[in-house]
Amino acid sequence: MLSPTLIASLEKLPDKLQQEVLHYAEFLAANYAQTNPPTTPKRRQAGTMQGMFEMSDDFDAPLEDLQEYM
Repeated sequence: MLSPTLIASLEKLPDKLQQEVLHYAEFLAANYAQTNPPTTPKRRQAGTMQGMFEMSDDFDAPLEDLQEYM
């Protein structure tokens, strides 16, 4: 995971830069929360397309164009 690497890198920085990184991380977290609110996925409802398509009676019949391959 990234956390140990991130912590090790932060520990190498002076205190003032660590504080800046903290402020920037808080800024990013606040912006992410505003732009990407948690949403629940919409569920699909069965039957919404009912009646929009018609299937021909001979749908399962072999196609005449493919007779030579049978």
